[in-house]
Amino acid sequence: MASRRKSTVEEESPDPTFESALSSLEAIVEAMEHDHLPLEDLVAHYEQGSKLLDRCESILKSARTRIELITLRNQTENPLESTPAHGHASGPLTDQPDPPAGLDDDHDDIRLF
Repeated sequence: MASRRKSTVEEESPDPTFESALSSLEAIVEAMEHDHLPLEDLVAHYEQGSKLLDRCESILKSARTRIELITLRNQTENPLESTPAHGHASGPLTDQPDPPAGLDDDHDDIRLF
């Protein structure tokens, strides 16, 4: 009996890994952009893509929380190492002031945190 190849719209597993979900999402976007699909298939692709995007965002949020907790724990365990010589605490959890409104920033960096 020949095995049937999984389509990009079918779920790989109930909880795919980040890499698996992202790869599937990229395949769905590619198919939607370049294939001439019937409307029903486009809607099914969109629905599956939305689920995969939610999964990726959930995994990223969890990873961010874990990294923040590890950083906070390290700062708590080693308070002298997280304070620079000029006396101000630094690290990923310090608040950065927002740039003034209306200024164009030529450095449109993508920030993870």
